[in-house]
Amino acid sequence: MKKIIAIAALSLLPLSQAMADQDIGCGLGSMIFAGKDGKAVKILGATTNGSSGNQTFGISFGTLGCDGNGTVTSTETVSLFIDGNVDQLARDMSKGEGETLATLAEVWGIADQDKAAFATLAQANFSAVFTSENVTSQTVLENLNSLVANDVALSSYKLS
Repeated sequence: MKKIIAIAALSLLPLSQAMADQDIGCGLGSMIFAGKDGKAVKILGATTNGSSGNQTFGISFGTLGCDGNGTVTSTETVSLFIDGNVDQLARDMSKGEGETLATLAEVWGIADQDKAAFATLAQANFSAVFTSENVTSQTVLENLNSLVANDVALSSYKLS
């Protein structure tokens, strides 16, 4: 049930976010905290973007760093999922199994017959995906996508 809810929520999230900042999207928070680093700043920016409805305004009128003409891609959907579940994903990847890893494979578009290979690849290369304690969700995505692209059995799932 959680998997269905997560996929449904993820299918709606990209509609409200144009990706001005890779982690937090466009909006007033992205403008206020532009150029600043750190997890706390990202959280404040994302909270500001999401709490006041300013992303919807920005996308509608092309302001606040938003562009309403973009195309939602699977990369953005996967990125949003990783960003919202990075801690649980690290736990599941380290074990090579778990609901968050299974849902990531689903959101990524991995076919049922390849999900075990995806989980094995993620577990075997955990330290190459989660390169540090403070790794960003974008880096996790890039590292995992690179591994998928270089795996003979999974290369067709490389995100563009």
